[in-house]
Amino acid sequence: MAEHSFKYIIVGGGVSAGYAAKEFVNQGIKPGELAIISKEAVAPYERPALSKAYLFPESPARLPGFHTCVGSGGERLLPEWYNEKGVQLHLSTEIVKADLAAKSLTSAKGETFTYQTLVIATGSTVIRLTDFGVEGADAKNIFYLREVDDADKLYEAIKAKKNGKAVVVGGGYIGLELSAVLRLNNIDVTMVYPEPWCMPRLFTAEIAAFYEGYYANKGVNIIKGTVATGFTSNSDGEVKEVKLKDGRVLEADIVVVGVGGRPQISLFKGQVEEEKGGIKTDSFFKTNVSDVYAVGDVATFPLKLYNEDRRVEHVDHARKSAEQAAKAIIAAEAGKTVEEYDYLPYFYSRSFDLSWQFYGDNVGETVLFGDNNPASPKPNFGTYWIKDGKVIGAFLEGGSPDDNKAIAKVARVKPAVEDVNQLAKEGISFASKI
Repeated sequence: MAEHSFKYIIVGGGVSAGYAAKEFVNQGIKPGELAIISKEAVAPYERPALSKAYLFPESPARLPGFHTCVGSGGERLLPEWYNEKGVQLHLSTEIVKADLAAKSLTSAKGETFTYQTLVIATGSTVIRLTDFGVEGADAKNIFYLREVDDADKLYEAIKAKKNGKAVVVGGGYIGLELSAVLRLNNIDVTMVYPEPWCMPRLFTAEIAAFYEGYYANKGVNIIKGTVATGFTSNSDGEVKEVKLKDGRVLEADIVVVGVGGRPQISLFKGQVEEEKGGIKTDSFFKTNVSDVYAVGDVATFPLKLYNEDRRVEHVDHARKSAEQAAKAIIAAEAGKTVEEYDYLPYFYSRSFDLSWQFYGDNVGETVLFGDNNPASPKPNFGTYWIKDGKVIGAFLEGGSPDDNKAIAKVARVKPAVEDVNQLAKEGISFASKI
């Protein structure tokens, strides 16, 4: 079978791959030195578009509109860009074996790829209900959303099941964003999740109460504190009902499952050091194996701001870690170094007419401020997290660009707070003064 040899290989074709490729080119690599190997059939793209604009009933986003690096306001890297820069795209190519000692990768088709430096950018894979043996979970029209192919299939189902019923399993990012977009498509939506409130990893009960109220006002039915335990199908094998643990049975033409993901690191098991579910790296995303780097969802890295190792699953970190690794690789070759990665955790979401941003860490005491009435025509509220007398995290719904910059600065600077009641009164103006 064919053998390919490159100075640099990025394995994985998501957000990190596109941003790393751009940075490698910016750093002056030569044509023919870099390859991206991706099991997807398309060049790297901004994955968040799939749960938002891709499914809009009017003017839906489509490739090539959201190839990287448009998500951060940069140049859109069309497939032609890779050709022009001499970056080889090996698409529809799944790597099934990695031998890091031999610096060799093997594809499902039997091709061999050798490298001098490897960047692992394999991202996450969705957790499927079939993984747990849930009865009937292999029925047609049960969807997961990770890749463009998934979004295409869901889009077709939405069109085919016009004015139908959907059950969304999970109350995190995917659950909230897809429930909103399904409602925009005039689908009857029920969200089901086991936790006491939505987005429990980030939201407080007070923050969640606003979104749950807002979604209810938009016609989304929310069922909390239970899980889907089985599905029944019609004679065509399409999902018909969702059985819940509490005994309820919901009609469904479409089911969307968003119950989390796990980093795709099985190829490298036993070959790299792992920590907190990911591949352990330093501040330059270098692993304990010479000439092997890991970026994005798969990397557990030193989070300097909080003096601890963390793994972060978010597009912002996927972009920035990829750029950091590419810079560090080229600098190391020249006997130089780059500044340590000093990341400020950042999360955001958009749904319906809402838009929130969060910066920092969500631990400690919380202070709610602003108008968090779900019925408000323009809700605008936020929350500060306080630990050891300092603001270490900030959330804001409906903020202006300046407001969002202000909460980012607050989370970075970690100012002291003397009067919690005064902080609640000041609200966003506290951040704006920092």
